[in-house]
Amino acid sequence: MNFKSALFQLLFLFLLASCNPVKPTPEGEWIKLFNGKDINDWTVKVHHFDAGVNVGNTFRVEDNMIKVRYDQYDDFNDQFSHLYYNQPFSHFHLIVEYRFTGELQKGAPEYTLLNSGVMYHSQDPRSMKKEQNWPISVEMQFLAGLDDGQPRPTGNMCSPGTEIVYEGQMYDGHCLNSSSKTYGKDEWVRAELIVLGDSLITHIINGDTVLQYSKPTMGGGVVNGYDSALWAPGKPLKSGFIALQSEGQPIDFRRVELKNLKK
Repeated sequence: MNFKSALFQLLFLFLLASCNPVKPTPEGEWIKLFNGKDINDWTVKVHHFDAGVNVGNTFRVEDNMIKVRYDQYDDFNDQFSHLYYNQPFSHFHLIVEYRFTGELQKGAPEYTLLNSGVMYHSQDPRSMKKEQNWPISVEMQFLAGLDDGQPRPTGNMCSPGTEIVYEGQMYDGHCLNSSSKTYGKDEWVRAELIVLGDSLITHIINGDTVLQYSKPTMGGGVVNGYDSALWAPGKPLKSGFIALQSEGQPIDFRRVELKNLKK
């Protein structure tokens, strides 16, 4: 082996190691996307910043949980952020256990009170510009009750930069409520998401199926500041990244597990 060849292989191995790739997920086995110790297999993207900058230590691991906190913020300044697992998926069964806690951060929009979620079929966070506010994705939205006696279901669907088919027709709204019960602040909730590529999607809350829809595609509104070269309305969304959301409301995630259903 000559010197140039040896040098090339050495550089290749160095670059491969520095990327910190996630090992492929075995089919049909439950794996812990969150290992209870760190978020080394995840990437943060905060509005106004490049991917990889965990502004104000927004996402942190404490007490074997991923905690979303704002104690190092001043004003919220529309710093909507997401924590992305570093491997895309197409067909999967995801389990996320969460609870809302604390108080809404100063400057966060009122609609983000006791509001968070998990995104799926998302674009790669590294394809997002600094000023892109939301990822092009589909969201399983999490909400908690406001103690006003009004129902506020969780496990809803929201569609930033996407569209879905519901009951045989293209749904013309941004968010679609589920049939779930209302759960309170500081109450742990088990959310399950079963995604079969661009076919059927099922939302489950505490064991009850609360919403089903199908055929997610790129399109619609809400997302701003994206790279126009990526925009392809009508394109089926068959796979993508999974991300936990930060919108200004503190929230804890204690379990994030996935079974790969792709064959």
